[in-house]
Amino acid sequence: MADFNEQGPLGGLTPHITTANAPAAIDFYKAAFGATEMSRMVAEDGKRLMHAHLLINGASLMMHDDFPEYRGGTALPDPTGVTLHLQVDDADAWFTRAVAAGAVVVMPLENMFWGDRFGQVKDPSGHIWSIAHSVSR
Repeated sequence: MADFNEQGPLGGLTPHITTANAPAAIDFYKAAFGATEMSRMVAEDGKRLMHAHLLINGASLMMHDDFPEYRGGTALPDPTGVTLHLQVDDADAWFTRAVAAGAVVVMPLENMFWGDRFGQVKDPSGHIWSIAHSVSR
């Protein structure tokens, strides 16, 4: 069991994502998933965020703007291969709110054979989010 402080859980595993526009992503996550912004650290250039910490559905999400100068100037790759999963109280409400905020439906919500109502959306930064609740609730 994780310990908590005023900024959320201590320990465990925390996703830390890169976006092309972290302030816009934070605004989206607030509208789509009810995120609470815990902290924000602006980079020396005064434009990009070098760190932000959000709480979404009781869990931490950390993020930062892209800094291509630290990757040899290469373009930010598409965020493929990772899905951020939200196990929630009402998948339909969370899914509808995400789409209303600008998420694109990747997989419509359906009752799945494993016992969840499950669907996926893509956020404006290209990250895939799965949203589910147990159908036996």
